[in-house]
Amino acid sequence: MANSSIGPGFLTQTTVFTQQLMASFGFVILVSFLLDVGAQLNTWRILTVSELRAQDISNRLLPGLGYLIAALVVMGGFSFNIGNIAGCGLGLNVLTGVSFQTGAIISCVAALLLFWIREMGKMLDNFTRIAGTAKILLTLIIAISSHPPVLQALHRTFVPETLSAQAIVTIVGGTVGGYITFSGAHRLIDAGIKGKENISAINRSAISGIFISGLMRFILFFAVLGVLSHGAVLDHDNPPASVFRFAAGEFGFRIFGVVLWGAAISSVIGAGYTSVSFLKTLHPAIAKYERASISIFIIISTLVFLLVGKPRQLLLLAGMVNGLILPLALAVLLIACTRKKLMKGYQHPVWMQIAGWIVVVVMGWMGSVAILDWLKT
Repeated sequence: MANSSIGPGFLTQTTVFTQQLMASFGFVILVSFLLDVGAQLNTWRILTVSELRAQDISNRLLPGLGYLIAALVVMGGFSFNIGNIAGCGLGLNVLTGVSFQTGAIISCVAALLLFWIREMGKMLDNFTRIAGTAKILLTLIIAISSHPPVLQALHRTFVPETLSAQAIVTIVGGTVGGYITFSGAHRLIDAGIKGKENISAINRSAISGIFISGLMRFILFFAVLGVLSHGAVLDHDNPPASVFRFAAGEFGFRIFGVVLWGAAISSVIGAGYTSVSFLKTLHPAIAKYERASISIFIIISTLVFLLVGKPRQLLLLAGMVNGLILPLALAVLLIACTRKKLMKGYQHPVWMQIAGWIVVVVMGWMGSVAILDWLKT
């Protein structure tokens, strides 16, 4: 879950909003972290204790509701995947200088090869682990070398000068919105980590995933704030890449290209796989032709990016779309957890239900404000 969330959208969203809000973005990260914990703890525990996937528990709560949830999650996964393809284009642009569009086409072909050739898939898993570690270490080095105003950032984390509902919705959506948080719960179910006897392990997994992504977000925030405070001017289309170039020169810039492409290409396959997994239990034809369905999903995502372009805007929009889906999906689960038959006699803690409904209300309200702000721009 943490690795899925720390992709091209994560890097671009954090950089752009730090540029807009400066030290006050620390407050956005803090609020987002609390909302993330409330959303993920509830989602993972409800699904794993019921031993039902999100679309299945929704259909049992109200026939047909699971189809709506599945459609929303797939829509969110599709928007994320367009952003992931955009991230691939950005990564190859940094590495080779090819256009974003050419980089996207090359990456689409690479993703399909990696998906269909199992041996290459294993290589990708190892590469993703290495690239993920490199991503965190490189960002930490940049954060230290950029000498950010740490005291000011910490102060504004608790006493912000500026607020942005759009930033909070986008950041939460990019971490636990849409398919990401559901994919984590579904993987736990598939791995047999489910039922009341595994609640402690489920809680640890949920919190550790949020903690890792939150820590990475703060590290990147300090890195961006540091270079901006020293007069860096960020590239409009690929702002995170210019952060690394300013702080670490051409070498850091190229390494970032490798890291960005690695994170994006693995996210392309992961988003495709998870989104289709929501549909395959609803129709036997999708389960029968799962590989072909995922391939079509990746190809269509690439075609949409080629038609729309604007990688930066797509990466920001993907987070906001998934942030808007979150309150509806979470509300359905919170209602479902009150049905003892669905929960096999398990009583979901009242404090967790309250925390979950706070997330629903806050994200619903902020989502409405974010849409109005977005329409004005």
